[in-house]
Amino acid sequence: MDPDDAAAGDPFVHPALFYKGDEEYLDGTVPFVRAGLDAAEPVAVAVPGRRLGVLREAVGDAAGNVKWLDMSEAGRNPGRIIPGVLRAFADRHPAGRVRIIGEPIWPGRTGTEYPACAQHEALINLAFTGREVSILCPYDVAGLDPVVIADAHATHPVVIDRDGERTSGGYAPARVIDAYNRPLPEPSDAARMSFDLDALPRVREFTCRWARHLGLGSGPAGDLEIAVHELAANSCLHGGGKGTARIWAEDGRVVCEISDAGTITDPLAGRRPVAMSPSGGRGILLVNHLADLVRMHTGPGGTAIRVYMRV
Repeated sequence: MDPDDAAAGDPFVHPALFYKGDEEYLDGTVPFVRAGLDAAEPVAVAVPGRRLGVLREAVGDAAGNVKWLDMSEAGRNPGRIIPGVLRAFADRHPAGRVRIIGEPIWPGRTGTEYPACAQHEALINLAFTGREVSILCPYDVAGLDPVVIADAHATHPVVIDRDGERTSGGYAPARVIDAYNRPLPEPSDAARMSFDLDALPRVREFTCRWARHLGLGSGPAGDLEIAVHELAANSCLHGGGKGTARIWAEDGRVVCEISDAGTITDPLAGRRPVAMSPSGGRGILLVNHLADLVRMHTGPGGTAIRVYMRV
């Protein structure tokens, strides 16, 4: 389905809330929470840390009936938000409407993170089409770049601000998905190795050795090793039978890229929850759960996926 083709009468509701300061934030979010609780609907709130405390205090005694999540941790990798936050909550409540406040973009998100954030907001419309789910997405218009606000008009069919609620005239989520599917910038220096199916064990060794050399502790290095192995195995099975691994340090993170000749055609690849079985089938979903950030570029010329882990 084209994400731009939201059907009339679709039960899925996805407004953007544009706010300035705590008063406008609470004016837009607290009634949303209380309306859900009054209707006996399951309610979750996933917003960055300080906003979480402000909103929870404003909800008052009813806060115990809400699921609260710090989006700066639960959603630090935007690719994890649909399967690990939104679907994880909505799928536990399949009967009746579910309400979620999700704030995946806040001042302080880096330029490296933002393209994945914008694509995430666009992909929500595909992930929840036809479902009785309401997801309200707040945007701090005083602290965010105007480009972010323009993209929010494109990724949300409805916008809300101090003047009320209206249809977004710029709604075009497919445009945002395509616009941020751009070639990734070249690193200044990177170790690299080529691999095929026979060399998969060496990809793990290569990743672990360089991750430790670049400053990752044993836990994050182990997670990166698993993620890279999963991507390299996908390259061998679905990406032409071979690929290239590169690893480097960048802005306090260790980054490993797997590239191959394949093309990913499913925009929700890695964002649909599946059983985390050790027998396989986890692919990009597992990578999204392990990594602090995942960036991807895919097209007829091949696919590159970058996995970022904080040092």
